[in-house]
Amino acid sequence: MAEVINLSIEEDLAIISFNNPPVNSLGLAVRKGLVEALNAAENNVNVRAIILIGEGSTFPAGADIKEFGHPPQEPHLPAICDKIEKTKKPVISALHGTALGGGLEIALSSHYRIASEKTKIGLPEVHLGLLPGAGGTQRLPRLAGIVPALKIMTSGNPISSTEALKIGIIDKIAEDLLLNAKSFARENMGKNNYPITSNIQDKIIDSEENRGAIKSFREELQKKARGLLAPQKIVDCVEASLSLKIEDGLKFERNAFSELMATKQSKALIHAFFAERKSAKIPEIARATHRSISSLGVIGGGTMGSGITVAALNAGLHVKMIEKDKDSIDRGIRNVRKVYERDVEKGRMNLEKKEKILSNYEPSTDMQNLSQVDMVIEAVYEEMEIKKSVFRKLDKIAKDGAVLASNTSYLNIDEIASVTKRPQDVIGLHFFSPANIMRLLEIVIPGKVADDVVATGFHLAKRMKKVPVRAGNCDGFIGNRILSTYGEAAGYIMEDGASPYEIDKAIVNFGYPMGPYQMFDLAGGDIGWATRKRKSATRNPKLRYVEISDRLCENGWFGQKTGRGFYRYTEGERRGKEDPEVLNIIQIEREKKGIKPKDFSEEEILRRYLGAMINESAKVIEENMALRPSDIDVTKLYGYGFPRHKGGPMHYADTYGLNKILDDLNAFSEEDPVFWSPSQLIVDLVSSGKNFNSLNK
Repeated sequence: MAEVINLSIEEDLAIISFNNPPVNSLGLAVRKGLVEALNAAENNVNVRAIILIGEGSTFPAGADIKEFGHPPQEPHLPAICDKIEKTKKPVISALHGTALGGGLEIALSSHYRIASEKTKIGLPEVHLGLLPGAGGTQRLPRLAGIVPALKIMTSGNPISSTEALKIGIIDKIAEDLLLNAKSFARENMGKNNYPITSNIQDKIIDSEENRGAIKSFREELQKKARGLLAPQKIVDCVEASLSLKIEDGLKFERNAFSELMATKQSKALIHAFFAERKSAKIPEIARATHRSISSLGVIGGGTMGSGITVAALNAGLHVKMIEKDKDSIDRGIRNVRKVYERDVEKGRMNLEKKEKILSNYEPSTDMQNLSQVDMVIEAVYEEMEIKKSVFRKLDKIAKDGAVLASNTSYLNIDEIASVTKRPQDVIGLHFFSPANIMRLLEIVIPGKVADDVVATGFHLAKRMKKVPVRAGNCDGFIGNRILSTYGEAAGYIMEDGASPYEIDKAIVNFGYPMGPYQMFDLAGGDIGWATRKRKSATRNPKLRYVEISDRLCENGWFGQKTGRGFYRYTEGERRGKEDPEVLNIIQIEREKKGIKPKDFSEEEILRRYLGAMINESAKVIEENMALRPSDIDVTKLYGYGFPRHKGGPMHYADTYGLNKILDDLNAFSEEDPVFWSPSQLIVDLVSSGKNFNSLNK
């Protein structure tokens, strides 16, 4: 029998344990071993009940991700779950850790389930554009009811064992899991007659109430999961459970699973899943271990500084926040405390935990307090001379070996490091706002930084539960550099005839949560304006420049915070209204340049907008500013709202066809050869018949 599955017989009990660390994933060897163990237990006349339990940290936490993208090999998990359900001896699943995906489906096919108090259970397949394919859509609603099952499966989020007990998924919460599983088995082993189905019903009641619940859920998903296929397919499967016996429901589910597996959406979501895991694999970590971090300094208590502080406190670090004066540090304290007070109000945290976390928070106006911290993150105003001034002081104050990081969106980290005597200790950490919520962290690599400092940046990201991406030191790094380019493309489309509202609509219909002009209003038009003014001296004079945004900023229309930008906002309103005065300004600017406006279809807007994004992304790869195309996908997915079910711009380009992207760029180059000149990388890949994914290997 495979070593990943262990079978032991204790009097009248068979104990089958999963031993495939770290998460007991259900790979081929585990599945084969499980079938062998189940057969042995069934055929042993002394065995009256079977216990399934995970060794190590968890019950099986899902499929083996190494098998993704490969044809499945027998025995398949659905067949194993059917076998467990039809076993003539009661099967008890004893759950601890995270019983997810296929692991939970094994438990659902068991006749009883007990769990430790801290167990989390869930069916996260929807995050991969799939549905539970081993009986989850049929067994879960039969146990928990229609609405709880739909919530669990369409969100993909795990629930606690307490909640699982309340809705009938598990039968008991136990402290000593194995001991209690044995007792539970002996209590129940004589109660069953074949076929054992425990409290799994053959069919759910086909009632008006259940039909109404399904209809309401569909309508809600059309808003919350706009454009996604898997959530609606899950509802289809649950709806089928109202009219089909479980055996036929399972067939319906398997067909639906196969359909989803073949979709572009599932392939894109699986790509995103692997891209996120790959982004932390960088050469520096292979060459060096990270420095120890237990204490952190944060310079700045504004929105960004306080967000970084909260993220660090949540990671268990002792944080010293520094501000220039009493008023500023008082604001910083309020910013930090407000986050935790809201968590307490919402029931996400109790007062005791809040105070325990805040006991590690040390605000001050004295920079000397940073003399012994392991790392300092500067989060002051985005102005080079201000940042240099901070780093000059830090160079004198910080202890030897302390990591000095700048949170900047655009500025040159090498230039910042140059004012210190320790450039090897200086790195860029570009957090995204709000820093305690947004998961992306661009880790910017200047020329003289030491490998162990880079490794420390990635270690901090892991502690903060961030998704790190290694970025080269260029203006805007990866994300903002590419944003600047497709922002310019949007400006050209607008000046040439499309309204900002038509552009936003096209981008939202593509799958973004908001369009570029809604985003500019949210971020603040003054931020982009300051960047444009900073770069004006080095702007390519041959490159077309659109002044419409500058005209709005000159009027003081900076977006939501001023009540006007590209849209008009009433107090408390997040979604603005179209503004005829903005359209008038656009028309005046067109007339100045003699531009005769033309109509743009949504498809034409997308071809230009995404073409500019993909072309600049290719140039980022060409210049080694990103390690691999999938890192660009991660950046745009986690920091810029690119629709996850499209996989990111590089994956989308491969799906769309790199040759078609090149054709588009060549066509646009006839209008403007400076801006639309195709990346040499795209030209080379097309000529060799390769795609961006070939560079991810």
